[in-house]
Amino acid sequence: MKAKISRLMKGAGSAIALFLIASCTIGQNSPDASTTASSNDVAAAQGFQKATVLTGLEHPWSIAWLPDGAMLITERPGRLRIVRNGALVPTPIAGVPPVLAVSQGGLMDVSLHPRFAQNRFVYLTYSHGTIDANRTRIARATFDGKALRDLRVIFEVSQPKQGGQHFGSRILWLPDNTMLVAIGDGGNPPLQLGGDLIRKQAQNLGSRLGKIVRLADDGSIPRNNPFVASANADPAVWSYGHRNIQGLAFDPATNRVWATEHGSRGGDELNVPAAGKNYGWPVVTHSREYTGGEISNRRSQPGMVDPKLVWTPSIAPSGLTFYTGSRFAQWKGDLFAGGLVSRDIRRIDIDDKGNVLSQQSINIGQRVRDVRTGLDGLLYILTDEPNGQLIRLEPRPAGS
Repeated sequence: MKAKISRLMKGAGSAIALFLIASCTIGQNSPDASTTASSNDVAAAQGFQKATVLTGLEHPWSIAWLPDGAMLITERPGRLRIVRNGALVPTPIAGVPPVLAVSQGGLMDVSLHPRFAQNRFVYLTYSHGTIDANRTRIARATFDGKALRDLRVIFEVSQPKQGGQHFGSRILWLPDNTMLVAIGDGGNPPLQLGGDLIRKQAQNLGSRLGKIVRLADDGSIPRNNPFVASANADPAVWSYGHRNIQGLAFDPATNRVWATEHGSRGGDELNVPAAGKNYGWPVVTHSREYTGGEISNRRSQPGMVDPKLVWTPSIAPSGLTFYTGSRFAQWKGDLFAGGLVSRDIRRIDIDDKGNVLSQQSINIGQRVRDVRTGLDGLLYILTDEPNGQLIRLEPRPAGS
C-alpha cells in the first residue's frame, strides 16, 4: 500500500494524492476513475499552467510538427493549416484531396514519415465518397513547404458504407517504419452491411472495418503481418474487435502500443493492442445500446483481450500521447488521453507492467480532439469546436 501511495503522489500534493486514492477504482475493467478536484487546484498541485496558443481553427483534428518547429494542423472540413512562429498562416496548404465532410467524417489525421527530413512525405487520413457510399482513405504526398505534391491514395477500406460515423483514422509509426492505422467499425445500429449490423464487421477478419491495420510506408502489406497466411483474412489486419479508435500512442521503453477506443453508451476503453489479438467488440463489451439495453452480457471471454481501463460514463476519448519529455519530470511515463464529452485530459499513471494505477482529470472546458507531446517537451491540445483552440500545458514559473 505504501508503494501505491508513493506512486499516486508522484508530482501531486498530499491532499490531491489522498483524494485520488479514495476516489479511484484502479486496474483492468475498472469504471470511470476521474477526480472532481478543480482545474486550478490540480494545476497548482502539478505545477503547470494552460496557455492558449491559437484560436480560430474550425474543428481541428490532428497536429504534427515539422523539423523546424512549425506545426501542421488538420481541420475536419478539409483544410490543412500551418503554424509558424506561433501564428496561423492565413492561407491553407494547397493539394489536400477532396473529403466527405459530414458528421464525424472529413480530413482527420496528419502524420510525417519518420524520415521526413529526407523524403518530405506527409500522410493524411480522410473520409472519401458520398453519404451513401464512403470509406476511410490514407494518402501520401510530398510537402515542399507551401503545398502538397504528387498526392496518391495508398490504402482504403475495401467496403463502402453509409452514413458519417466511425472512421477511426489515427496513425502511429512503429520503430521499423511501418505504420498502424485505426479503422472504425462503420457505425451504430440500425446501419447494416451485407444484411447484418455493420458493427459485426469488427469480428470479420476479411473486413478492414473495426481493425488496426499495419502498412509499409507506401501502403503495401508487410510480409510479417499476423494474418498474411490466412486464406479468409485481409492481410492488412494487425488487430481486430475494435469499435472506433481515435487515440494511438507508443511507449519506446517497452515497445507497447496504447489505444483509446470509443464505446457507445459507456464502455470507452484503454487497450494495449498487439499483433493478431481480438479486443472483443461487439461480442464482449462494457457498452450499452444508445437506445437502452445490453449489447452483450459478456464482459470478458477466453481468446479476447480485456481493456486496461473502462470509462463509464463515457469520456469519448480522442487523442493520446505517451509522455517521454523532460519538461514535466513528474509526468514521464504517463499517458495523456483527451476527452470529447468529458472536456478534459486524463493523466493516466501506469506501472512498468502496463497496469493502470490511477488517473486524474485536467479540466480543459472544451471538447478535446487531440493531445500531443511537442518537440519542446510541452503538451499541446486541440479542441473540437467551431472556433477551435490550440492550448499548451507548460510549467508554472517558480514562485507564481
